[in-house]
Amino acid sequence: MKNASGPARLPRSLLVLGGTSPIALATARRLVARRTRTIWLAGRPSPELAGAAAHLRTLGAEVHTVDFDALDTDAHEYALGKVFAEGGVDMVLLAFGIHGDQAYDERDPPAAVRVARTNYTGALSAGLTAARLLQNQGRGSLVVLSAAAAARARRTDFLYGSSKAGLDVFAQGLGDALYGTGVHVMIVRPDAVRAPARPGHRVPPLACTPEEVATAVELGLRRRSESVWVPGALRVVTAVLRHLPRALYRRLPL
Repeated sequence: MKNASGPARLPRSLLVLGGTSPIALATARRLVARRTRTIWLAGRPSPELAGAAAHLRTLGAEVHTVDFDALDTDAHEYALGKVFAEGGVDMVLLAFGIHGDQAYDERDPPAAVRVARTNYTGALSAGLTAARLLQNQGRGSLVVLSAAAAARARRTDFLYGSSKAGLDVFAQGLGDALYGTGVHVMIVRPDAVRAPARPGHRVPPLACTPEEVATAVELGLRRRSESVWVPGALRVVTAVLRHLPRALYRRLPL
């Protein structure tokens, strides 16, 4: 789906919420190779965050790190506002999230709540904050990393899927609310990502790499798409699965 308002243009400045995400870093690398020159990586301070920033600098970008915790929603306004105060931000990539351990989390409600708070509540807070700041400057893109798992509950990851479903519906509504304001919202729905494989985790046939997601993000930005599925065939597969009778759906190895 495309949003026809405004010309398609890749960003010169990028704020990544979830600065150590493999998908986010693959996207940043790809955008630096095209047009992006300034990047803010937002995340909890760590050697991984510092290393990611150092690597992007070797590619020619000016890179800054920002203290950001998805669960500390009271601090989102300050963290994001500080970045926007330093200059215009062309694109915000909301890429943080946790998968959790379904088998364990089912027996430990606080662990399940942490998945939900990170993937939905934290993302809602950061997404609304970023949207307002982009709207105040009258332009920019908000790219939200959702998941194919948001389309329909699966026995193997319904806790994760339900949190992403909430995020996905939120992002759709936010995109409608911002339509015509100069702010573009794009939802990215990859299948399982090989980055890296978790022990004992079965990789689905349509699994993709972070680089493949990054390629799809670039194409979506150029087309000013409102939603992107990775791989593209996943859109059709998901539509079929969504309408299967529940008794039949339960028998599938999902």
